[in-house]
Amino acid sequence: MTPLAAVADTEAGSTFTTLMSHVAQAFEALGAAVLVAGVIWSIVAAIAGWRRTGSAGRAYQVLRQAFGGSLLLGLEVLVAADLIRTVVVAPTLDNVLVLGLIVLIRTFLSFSLETEIEGVPPWRRAMASGLGTIKRAPDAARGPESG
Repeated sequence: MTPLAAVADTEAGSTFTTLMSHVAQAFEALGAAVLVAGVIWSIVAAIAGWRRTGSAGRAYQVLRQAFGGSLLLGLEVLVAADLIRTVVVAPTLDNVLVLGLIVLIRTFLSFSLETEIEGVPPWRRAMASGLGTIKRAPDAARGPESG
């Protein structure tokens, strides 16, 4: 490879790294915007629920569910930003280990939030709705067994 080609490759790599750094920053900004919009939307939805039902308990439940969903979405976007930054911009062993820790924490938060929002752990959700309901339908159609 000629010295001029090496300089061109270095410049192209630097340009790509800079571009991906900006993409990661855009994802971070989007994640923050999702969180802010989620808080605002959650409050508006809770107030609407409170006015409609007159129940502060129901309003609180709406607030928790709406904000929990927004928080999950915001976390997903922020993890995407960390993933881009780690894999493309600065792929060092330390950064990969930090990313692994972030993903581990996010997974725990995601399970916790989903359990809080749905009222059922994710691994039991199939039995509470969807496929679990379909599996139980024939038994329910037969009625109670005489014994």
